[in-house]
Amino acid sequence: MSDYLRELFSLHGRRALVTGGSSGIGYAMAEAIGRAGAEVVLVARRREELDKAVARLRGHGVTASAISADLGERDDVRRVCESGGDIDILVNDAGNNIRKPMAELTADDYERTMAVNLTAPYLLGQHHGPKMAGRGWGRIINVGSQQSISAFGDSGVYGAAKAGLAGLTRSQAEAWSAAGVCVNTIIPGFVLTPLTEPAQAIPGRVEALAARHMAGRNGVPQDFAGAAVFLAGNACGFVTGQMLFVDGGFAVH
Repeated sequence: MSDYLRELFSLHGRRALVTGGSSGIGYAMAEAIGRAGAEVVLVARRREELDKAVARLRGHGVTASAISADLGERDDVRRVCESGGDIDILVNDAGNNIRKPMAELTADDYERTMAVNLTAPYLLGQHHGPKMAGRGWGRIINVGSQQSISAFGDSGVYGAAKAGLAGLTRSQAEAWSAAGVCVNTIIPGFVLTPLTEPAQAIPGRVEALAARHMAGRNGVPQDFAGAAVFLAGNACGFVTGQMLFVDGGFAVH
C-alpha cells in the first residue's frame, strides 16, 4: 500500500468495538476494519459464535477479542462500556426484529426492539463519544435500515427504532463532529443474513427483493467491507451526520 493510501485508509493504532460482530454485516465490517489494521473487540450474545468469529479474525492476522453480552439488558450494556476500554471506532450493528402485523405487536415487543436497536447505540455513544471528542478523533458507525427512511412489512417497531437511529446519528454528529468525531449511518438494502432469514423463508420473497435492487441481486455481508473501512478512517474526515446507502440502488425506486 502506498503512503497516500495508507494515510487515507489505514486503521493501524486504532481500536474498534463492533456490536453484532459475530455474524452477518457486523462480522464483515469487523473483519474489514481489522484487516485494515485496527484492533477489534466483538460484542454479541452467543459465546460459541463469538469464539468462532474471533478465531476467524485471528486467522487473518487481526488482534481480536470478544465480550459476550445481551445489549437488550442495561446491565450488560454497562458492562460492555466498563470492560471495552478506550475505543476509537464504535460500530453499532447489533439488532433484533420482531416481525408481526402492526396491531399484534405487544408492549414487550416494543421494549425489546427499542432496547437493542436504539437504546444500546445511544448508551454506547454516550459513553464513548465524549471520550473520542476529548482525544480529538473518533468514528461512530450506526447500521440503519431501509426503514430508516421508508416502511417495510411486518416490522413496525424495528422501523421506528431504525428511523430513530438515523436521528441519533445526526444528533451525535452535531455534538461531537467539531471535536474530530465523525458519525454516520450505513443503510443496507435487503441483505442475506441470519437477521433476515424469516423474510427469506417466504416463497418468492428473495427473488422479488433481488429484482428491486438496481444491481439485480440482494446484498451479502461482504458488500459492506469497503464502506466500513472508509467510514472508520481518515478518508471520511469531512463526512459526518450522513446516511450512506450501501443498498445496490434499492432506495432509489
